[in-house]
Amino acid sequence: MNDLIELSKELLSSGKVSLILGYTEDRITKRIKPVIIRKPEESEKLVFNHYSVNNLAVYLKNLKKLTQGKIGIVAKGCDIRAITALIQENQIKREDVFIIGANCNSVVLNYNDKWSPETSQSKCRACQLREPNIYDALIGKLEDITFPPSEKLAFIQKFGTMTAEEKWNFWEEQLSKCIKCYACRQVCPLCYCEQCVAEKSMPSWIDSSATTRGNFAWNLIRAFHQSGRCIGCNECERACPMDIPLSLLNVKMGMIAGAKFNYQHGMSADAPTLVGNFNTDDKEDFIM
Repeated sequence: MNDLIELSKELLSSGKVSLILGYTEDRITKRIKPVIIRKPEESEKLVFNHYSVNNLAVYLKNLKKLTQGKIGIVAKGCDIRAITALIQENQIKREDVFIIGANCNSVVLNYNDKWSPETSQSKCRACQLREPNIYDALIGKLEDITFPPSEKLAFIQKFGTMTAEEKWNFWEEQLSKCIKCYACRQVCPLCYCEQCVAEKSMPSWIDSSATTRGNFAWNLIRAFHQSGRCIGCNECERACPMDIPLSLLNVKMGMIAGAKFNYQHGMSADAPTLVGNFNTDDKEDFIM
């Protein structure tokens, strides 16, 4: 990653950015984790590889409040979609971010696994942006990799053939595991509300206890809030300590948005958001 290190040094030395948000290897655990680089000499810490799983866009909005000048950020394709979505939703400005686009050869599902196409995340197997579409500088070399089919997309297709009762039983079993830790919300770059609906008490919209009613209310409301907005980074599912397949809901909602409105969020900073655009040609057959 010499190109990343040299680029970081140049950006910080010239004052083009105030800091670099990237990845580094923990000296003790050897795990790859987020890092903020403020001095040129600290650039030697930067890495980018198959274990750079975090979506760093989640830090951008709050970090910008504390930073004077432009923020440099190392971003994979799915991370760039999150950055683009934040720009679309007026949470950050394009001119405030220097995007270091990283050609991505996929990331692992589990930190303890040795990388291979088979151990890569399901999102990587169906990725449309292994080569970033928006960036100020590009790093890394894209490799020719043959991935196995996406297990997630295969399951969603199978899910569509289930009866309503089978679908209900599946989600009742999965959501019964929820402990209301809200890790899915905290790790999501597009869950940026100053006050979450889950924490409102006047009126109270969601049962705060981990009951069937409360779990369904929280997860379904969040899924609807992500409808047509999820950029598929899979961080919610990766962060869930109960291994709930949360992204199935988000991916399916995104597929519906694509089919009904020919829309994908986070693909163009100039495109209006799905709910922020009115088109008289939109289909209405789903309205009862």
